[in-house]
Amino acid sequence: QVQLVESGGGLVQAGGSLRLSCAASGRTFNTYAMGWFRQAPGKEREFVAAISSSGGTTDYSDSVKGRFTISRDNAKNSVYLQMNSLKPEDTALYYCAVHRTTYTMSKIPGRYNYWGQGTQVTVSS
Repeated sequence: QVQLVESGGGLVQAGGSLRLSCAASGRTFNTYAMGWFRQAPGKEREFVAAISSSGGTTDYSDSVKGRFTISRDNAKNSVYLQMNSLKPEDTALYYCAVHRTTYTMSKIPGRYNYWGQGTQVTVSS
């Protein structure tokens, strides 16, 4: 079956960096956009970044633009999120996801149908 496994989360001081990875198995997703979302306690899941199937187009939330970089390696069926200049407000459980429709990107969580279990990112002040 399809499985997405995130890794790379942890505890970091404000201003630090982390690189999240998401490895997919069970099928190939090179025709599907992939995204990163996050959810903090008591808040709704929110869009962080998305990348097109080829990797040629990316999109970011305003809160992370200029600090985070999404990338993918279709040969490894993986997507990554490089997070720099981290802030305490970036603290959340981070999820990777695969869009339900080929060659389509979206910021809406409901448009993604495969999700990982999440990796915790905690930024201390």
